[in-house]
Amino acid sequence: MIKQGDCKTELKKIEQNSVDLIYLDPPFFTQKKQLQKTRDNSKEYSFDDNWENIESYKNYIEERLIECNRVLKNTGSIFLHCDRSASHHLRIALDNVFGANNFQSEIIWSYKRWSNAKKGLLNAHQVIYFYSKTADFKFNHIFENYSPTTNIDQIFQKRMRDENGKTKYKDNLDGGYELMEDKKGVPLSDVWDIPFLNPKANERVGYPTQKPILLLEKVIQLVTNEGDIVLDPFCGSGTTLVAAKLLNRKYMGFDISDDAIQLAHKRIENPIRTDSNLLKNGKDSYLNQDPEILQMLKVIDATPVQRNKGIDGFLNIDNSAKPIPIKIQRFNETLEKAKRLLLQASSKNGFKMRVLIKTNNLCDATLFDFGQEVAHKDLVIVDSINEFIKNKEKMILSF
Repeated sequence: MIKQGDCKTELKKIEQNSVDLIYLDPPFFTQKKQLQKTRDNSKEYSFDDNWENIESYKNYIEERLIECNRVLKNTGSIFLHCDRSASHHLRIALDNVFGANNFQSEIIWSYKRWSNAKKGLLNAHQVIYFYSKTADFKFNHIFENYSPTTNIDQIFQKRMRDENGKTKYKDNLDGGYELMEDKKGVPLSDVWDIPFLNPKANERVGYPTQKPILLLEKVIQLVTNEGDIVLDPFCGSGTTLVAAKLLNRKYMGFDISDDAIQLAHKRIENPIRTDSNLLKNGKDSYLNQDPEILQMLKVIDATPVQRNKGIDGFLNIDNSAKPIPIKIQRFNETLEKAKRLLLQASSKNGFKMRVLIKTNNLCDATLFDFGQEVAHKDLVIVDSINEFIKNKEKMILSF
């Protein structure tokens, strides 16, 4: 069921104790109008997030939380998504309605964002408060892989406490250690590292504050089973509903916007889920730079670049990376090939200066070879790492 209307009104029409999970992503008290266009600019979606004051906002949310509590089963849970704008106020509202004793977790959704130069720390997380209706809530244990730093050979050894209350490995009768039969992995923590939706992701529909399906799938899998009912009172573009459908759950969604409801229906009819290569392959899969090249970049104080055949890094000057691409010639690479790769990788970006550092045939060129072609006058070829370090300041000043 997907219906247009204020969720406060629509929730009153639902039978009490009938819903297994409520996830709500309400307005955040940003005091802004949220708007975004589709990728082809054919449609603009928006909603108003301006409020008279914090009290009116808190009352608005709390009135709807009361109805959420009424329709939730005793075995059910509620997840409220928020950010730093008013998260502390919403935590109190949840305590008031569900009881502080039913608080289960403060989930941190962590992600990488484009950096900016504003004063203060870069905002790179949002908060999801997890409350149950009672102590008898449904919960499915989820396990993740061990960290590379974990001593896997030791995790099967049982532990016990000694007479001083300190943990130690449990001895067996043979003088070794008593072992566990199996280990499922590391229990899911309250910090979820899930990438923000890529601007080119297939599931992105141009709706403001759209969340990734991967995030909602994790919430749904944690506290529901197949056939359970998932409710989103502020369903927006319908991400929660799509995730529920993909996981074989029943779903209900409300939104006051007719545009949002139409978009949610459209997505339900044709669910599109974008897999994250970062989660699938791991962060290390993006680190393909040669260790020797990384060491050289460190010596010349350059910021490394991964997954680029023509640019190895960017020069650091005064503790900041500058748009000066660096390539280090590979030991099995001709100078012409190295030059060609650097020029190809940087041809469209208008760099005022490009640097190629030689690692072989050092005696065949002068310290700085600016090349014969006018098109390559911004290319500096340096004989060696040592020569680069010695003449770095002089070379930069010359440009």
